[in-house]
Amino acid sequence: MSTDFDRIARDETPDAVIITTLDGLVQHWSAGAQLTFGYTSAEATGQFLHDLIVPIDLLGEECRLRQLIAASGSSNHESLRHKNDRTLIYVVVTAKAVRDAQGACEFILYGEKDVTIPKVQRDAKLLDARFGNLLESTPDGIVLVNAIGRIVLANSEAERLFGYGAKELCGELIECLLPARYRAAHTGHRSHYMRLPRARAMGAERELFGLRKDGTEFPVEVSLSPLETGEGSMVMSAIRDVSARKRIELALQEKNAELEKANLAKDHFLAGMSHELRTPLNAIIGFTGTLLMRLPGPLTSDQDKQLKTIRTSAHHLLSLINDLLDLAKIESGKVELASEKIICQHILSELSETLAPLATCKGLAFRCDAPAAELTVQTDARALCQILINLINNAIKFTETGEVVISLSERTTGDQHWIDFCVIDSGVGIQSTEQTKLFQAFSQIDSGSTRRFEGTGLGLYLSQKLTVLLGGELSFASQFGSGSRFTLSLQAA
Repeated sequence: MSTDFDRIARDETPDAVIITTLDGLVQHWSAGAQLTFGYTSAEATGQFLHDLIVPIDLLGEECRLRQLIAASGSSNHESLRHKNDRTLIYVVVTAKAVRDAQGACEFILYGEKDVTIPKVQRDAKLLDARFGNLLESTPDGIVLVNAIGRIVLANSEAERLFGYGAKELCGELIECLLPARYRAAHTGHRSHYMRLPRARAMGAERELFGLRKDGTEFPVEVSLSPLETGEGSMVMSAIRDVSARKRIELALQEKNAELEKANLAKDHFLAGMSHELRTPLNAIIGFTGTLLMRLPGPLTSDQDKQLKTIRTSAHHLLSLINDLLDLAKIESGKVELASEKIICQHILSELSETLAPLATCKGLAFRCDAPAAELTVQTDARALCQILINLINNAIKFTETGEVVISLSERTTGDQHWIDFCVIDSGVGIQSTEQTKLFQAFSQIDSGSTRRFEGTGLGLYLSQKLTVLLGGELSFASQFGSGSRFTLSLQAA
């Protein structure tokens, strides 16, 4: 039996042997073609070659080459092809025109050899000589990827990150470093990027994961930089393992969730306990007042002194509880504001009647300076009064001699019209080193000199919070030993 060497040469060669008509319709598809491009003979025969394996941006060039082959008889060139899974490969194409009896080109015989790996290895040697030392000096994993997505060069840090041996990544598709669920989408992103390359900073994209050789995943951040080389356009990817940072972030998130849960529990407790906390204290204050009025009978001087101590302590404790409850409401966002038009002079008149006696008891002058023309603001009356009461009480408390003045004025800044409520005292003032503590919760400035003054350290903190809710500003100016000036500014109605 004779051996069909022609068939063996045609069908058993590992390279692709393809025969097409002049317009590119496939007539023969060898076993080597199936091995190279992935299509079976049945799938390829009768299809146009350019639809099967020619990248869309090379269709024009492919058409010109067919015309050149028909005219000149042959061609030998390097080109790009894609396989049936759309993976790009480099091929060396040897093409020859097959002519009929009249000399017209009837078919084109193609021999196509996949040279992707040899080309990558050649480019890798050239790039390693040029950039190898530089890439090894960087702390991040670095991979250079060519136009078809093949890894040309990887530094030792990249090999360590992904668990590969020296030079083992060379020639592999970059998608091998990604979990399988991301690969299809990444191929499209990569093709788009190569058409419009641009620098992309580390961490600028969504959360990414790398895939080690052993199959384990780890979170990464990646920066991309286009790089033109003598071997063509490349993309340099810098890859950073952020596993440790992610663990810290997760721990912080869990801790923040715990703190938020504890904070909500605190708010619920304080809100729910308001009645239970206030009721017994009001009873203590009420019964103490009854005893001090001597309605049940006479008191000794010691009893009178002790009852007054109880009443003072109970008032102080009630003030602390009220401040804590107000703080819980503000920080939980449960403060309900009722905006209304308020005549500022009326507010100051009411506060003066209430608080002036406290100043008088200390021997302080107390006065209110307000213009005759009515000034109005659109705000919550209760919150406004609470802020001013805190400011006036502080002024009286920290002033031993002199006066406390409440002033009202208006001003215009740009296109905004403001009403300023000023509380001015001639008290101890505030040292410059202590002024940063003013609006902090539970803060008592100059604890050594002011320890004799009672207070929760919440007044100014609550005032600042309420001011923000009202859309205003709370500012101050103070000189140690010469008094202070606090200004609440609200937009005029």
